[in-house]
Amino acid sequence: MHDHTPPATAQSDAGTQPATKQPAAGEKPAPERTGTGTGRKASGRGATRLPGAKGRAASAAGVAAGVLILAGTGAVVAAGSLTPHPETSRTVPAAEAAVPAGASVGVCPGPARLLEGTDAGTDAQFRPESATAATRVSAAVLGAGGVLPGSRLSGLDGTAAVEIAKDPGAAPTAGTPQELLAGVVADRAVDQVNVLSANALANQNASAAGAMKYTASDGDLQGSAAATCAQPSNDQWLAGAATTLGRTSVLALTNASSTPATVSLELFGAGGQIQAPGSRGLLVAPGTTRSVVLAGLAPNESQLSVHVRSAGGPVAASIQQSVLRGLAPGGVDFISPGAAPAVRQVMTGVDIQDPAGVAALTGQPGYRDAGPALELTVPGASDAVVEIKLYGRDGQHALPSGGVITAKAGSTTEVSLAGVPAGQYTVAASSDVSFVAAARMGRGLQAGQPLDVAWAASAVRLGSQHVVPVPKGGLRQLVFGALDARATITYAPITADGKVRPAATADIAGGTTASISIPAQADGADVVGYVVSASGGAAYGAVLVGQDGRNDVSSLAFLAAAAGRETVPVTLGY
Repeated sequence: MHDHTPPATAQSDAGTQPATKQPAAGEKPAPERTGTGTGRKASGRGATRLPGAKGRAASAAGVAAGVLILAGTGAVVAAGSLTPHPETSRTVPAAEAAVPAGASVGVCPGPARLLEGTDAGTDAQFRPESATAATRVSAAVLGAGGVLPGSRLSGLDGTAAVEIAKDPGAAPTAGTPQELLAGVVADRAVDQVNVLSANALANQNASAAGAMKYTASDGDLQGSAAATCAQPSNDQWLAGAATTLGRTSVLALTNASSTPATVSLELFGAGGQIQAPGSRGLLVAPGTTRSVVLAGLAPNESQLSVHVRSAGGPVAASIQQSVLRGLAPGGVDFISPGAAPAVRQVMTGVDIQDPAGVAALTGQPGYRDAGPALELTVPGASDAVVEIKLYGRDGQHALPSGGVITAKAGSTTEVSLAGVPAGQYTVAASSDVSFVAAARMGRGLQAGQPLDVAWAASAVRLGSQHVVPVPKGGLRQLVFGALDARATITYAPITADGKVRPAATADIAGGTTASISIPAQADGADVVGYVVSASGGAAYGAVLVGQDGRNDVSSLAFLAAAAGRETVPVTLGY
């Protein structure tokens, strides 16, 4: 912005200063006058008269001088208005500065564990979960031009578990063929939190992703749970927790950086935001995980969302949730962060069972939350009118409730998906107010028998070269949803021998959901992941994991693709 001083103001300011008339040689000073302003005609008695023509000439000269003075003043003012502004007031476009690419980091949650009896407070203590429990990690790192970025899977304490690739040193030249290759971790057993890291290559962030899968066929934590190895962040949202009787939700905060993190939690329930003592200023030291029992902060909440903010080091957040319905295991899951508050949220890979069986199950005491539902959280001060659309294999399906609901400001609202025909769906919710969303799905329809539950977090729109890890074993599916227009999806298997196999293509009509069964092997090698790219209309994806002959279900949302070289605007000033 430029600061222009109007000429009229300058002239007005200059015009308020009266001129003092100096007496001519030999002339007596004029007597002081009071009570009159300049320009008022004085009486002859109070004036000094000049003799004859000399007096008239002097008077004319004085008038001319006054005109010159006034003209000079106007010239000064006009000149001031035309003088160029100083350089510091000019608008200078911000320069673009390149941001050096950093290492790609993903934090894989540790095994699911049962809580032990704890003293008063919210910090968790654990004991082993069951005799058959197993936790395994699969991961993939992409390279190009015959070069892999330096990468590894390690414990949180820095001890190396798997050296995926050593640092290659010099980056490939621009003319090097860009054939993809991969470094992989294939179904490695783990017993703690792990960190997948990959260095930047040629000032490009590495394309890398990992996933953890937990399974157990006995004990209170019977079922399966899967989670992506999430990138640490200073701001994230998790939706779907519960702290009612028989529901246990434990928030894990992992700091994989070298900087201490101070974490504050904002909790939202059905009755509004929850002011919980002990939810602020949680210190998470470097290389540690802090577990927080959410029932200690927000007890008896059937629908709970958590906003995690950290100052200092970024943290990776996840919620281990388990359900016990009387003596029957009701499921175990890892709730991962979803998309930030926005006016549209999309969840895909939402698997809905037979609606008649769901109605019979959820009508029994203790089983109301065993059915499918959508959870909406509005963090702002205005209610959100949300339109909900379900896209199945054969197109859009209407919600029995009509599909338009009002979600209260500052609270969490649950929308039942009961009555929707069985199948796999993409759920899209939109509003004119930003909100957070997640979708719940269950597996199993017999009360008193072990059931399982999973939450589908809101996903990112698909772009180019998403690395999608796939846990080994069980029934695995790639699920894709296209919203308004047709989308083309390419998916290339990554195998355990480090090869990226030829890609297949799926053409998905707008407003539909498609699923693709994942084979155990491709060209004789185990499939550990995919490279997925999308073009055309907005498309979303997830990995749906089940277990043959068991009521197990897990959902893994795709992670965002690796960022290319980034620049930021830099403005210089003082």
